[in-house]
Amino acid sequence: MFNALIVTKDAEGKTHAAVSQIAETDLPEGEVTVAVEYSTVNYKDGLCIGPGGGLVRNYPHVPGIDLAGTVEASDDPRYKAGDKVVLTGWRVGEAHWGGYSQKARVKADWLVPLPNGLSTRQAMAVGTAGFTAMLAVMALEDHGLTPDKGEVLVTGAAGGVGSVATAILGHLGYQVAAVTGRPETADYLTGLGASRIVPREELNETVKRPLEAETWAGCVDAVGGDMLARVLGQMKYGSSVAAVGLAGGAGLPATVIPFLLRGVNLLGIDSVMQPYENRVRAWERIEKDLPMKKLEAMVQPATLADLPSLGASILKGQIKGRVVVDVNA
Repeated sequence: MFNALIVTKDAEGKTHAAVSQIAETDLPEGEVTVAVEYSTVNYKDGLCIGPGGGLVRNYPHVPGIDLAGTVEASDDPRYKAGDKVVLTGWRVGEAHWGGYSQKARVKADWLVPLPNGLSTRQAMAVGTAGFTAMLAVMALEDHGLTPDKGEVLVTGAAGGVGSVATAILGHLGYQVAAVTGRPETADYLTGLGASRIVPREELNETVKRPLEAETWAGCVDAVGGDMLARVLGQMKYGSSVAAVGLAGGAGLPATVIPFLLRGVNLLGIDSVMQPYENRVRAWERIEKDLPMKKLEAMVQPATLADLPSLGASILKGQIKGRVVVDVNA
């Protein structure tokens, strides 16, 4: 028997999350059994843990959209017992049982070998949020962004994706303008590599003008909604915005003018169904371009028992940086 965070639904449709013991025979089908060491807390996890269950369709359920650990058993030749692996995406923790458990059984196709230079704890300090941030930086670079082009805007900068994006961009020599609605996070963001702080109220309202002064050479946007619409009108000619989130809403009250008159690119970043080759590329870049000392400054440690309250906090925007869950603590 081992511990897992189990979400159940009662006859009245209310969900309840609690740490319980389960057996290996309870795990779903899959080619690889992983002894999980660490997981994280993401917005999707908050939805799956919280009242109503959010993205979950079948109960009982084990949330946790990412995990890192050691292969315990494998029916797939790509992995053997003792291999260190990391998993993000593939709707694990939503449609499939996830990382909030001391053991997980998953499909081999969902795994990526852990880079030699990363520990499992560091991998989950990165987690889905950091992996997404790296994909966003790679997409911007693939579309021509270089440090000499000008300032790069990061919205929702104190959150998980924004924190890692700020650290990566700062390490690569970019001038990073970090947007936050929490003034108390200013020192934290400058410590990660932000060159200046932009108060959220300066950008969170749309304006009637479809174009404003050309200001940003690139943008990693975790907010969406009105802020993204506003930022599109401030982008430099031929620049790109990597859209990674919708904390500010799924609507986009914008016009096509920035795309037509300034050649702005809006790049959608999906971390869930990324092909294997791009996953490996992103993790290799993370090992190389994310300063580990700055990564450690983002970390808030947690245990399985902490997850119900942390799930509620992340939905309220009250989590700073990265929560690393030691599932064995």
